[in-house]
Amino acid sequence: MKSDRLFGVVVILGALAYAAGALQIQTSFMSDPVGSKTFPLILAGVAALCGLVMIVRPDAEPDWPGLATFGNLAISVAVMVAYAYTIKPLGFMIPTAICAAILSYQISPRALPATLTGVGLSIGLFLVFKYALGLGLQPFPKGWF
Repeated sequence: MKSDRLFGVVVILGALAYAAGALQIQTSFMSDPVGSKTFPLILAGVAALCGLVMIVRPDAEPDWPGLATFGNLAISVAVMVAYAYTIKPLGFMIPTAICAAILSYQISPRALPATLTGVGLSIGLFLVFKYALGLGLQPFPKGWF
């Protein structure tokens, strides 16, 4: 119960900080009704409400996972940070394939299915983002083509 209440307080503090940041956004006279300032404020309100619910109605004390799980989470975070830094110089497909393969291997440690999952996700996501959503993604490093 203590951990839920503590997390609820952290969520509320994060929501307040997010709302304070959103209030600093300058909007032009030609913005959408739910534009660059209103939408973040709505998100902050929902997050604060969720944090309040966690404080008022906490669950029973949870069973925390072992140290290996936290190690896997740290690896996942490191992979995602590396992905964010490598996607611009290496293009979309290579970092996405590597990142998805590593994360897939963490879920089910079999090399071939993880590799196929990484390559398949890289190709599939590129097609969706580039052609269905119209994003200007670079598939590979600029010097390759």
